[in-house]
Amino acid sequence: MRILHTMLRVGDLQRSIDFYTGVLEMDLIRQSDNEEYKYTLAFVGYGDERSGAVLELTYNWGTDQYDLGSAFGHIAIEVDDIYGACEKIRTAGGNITREPGPVKGGTTEIAFVEDPDGYKIELINKKFAGKGLGN
Repeated sequence: MRILHTMLRVGDLQRSIDFYTGVLEMDLIRQSDNEEYKYTLAFVGYGDERSGAVLELTYNWGTDQYDLGSAFGHIAIEVDDIYGACEKIRTAGGNITREPGPVKGGTTEIAFVEDPDGYKIELINKKFAGKGLGN
């Protein structure tokens, strides 16, 4: 078994595709419309979805925003250089909500960015990815 994708409902599909492909440099893997049930799916990610997890962006036609609720936390993305990645994201118009630096109580370097719908994305410096707090 493996994780295939995480689904996010988005209020403006093209705005979200532009953010994930332009700001976070993901690839648009595939996109499809469902005329009968009035929704569009777009899958984005870093490489082939047969070997890695991707994001499914779901646009329900006519719905332009959602209450994000309090249960969802964030999506985590490994980056080679957290400081360089944040500068690139900022230059591309992304919203950095936590500047890069060590996590409280540890040494793992993280940062947070927010997508156009308000979803949180944690960036984790590659040398610390998968190692907890890095102590």
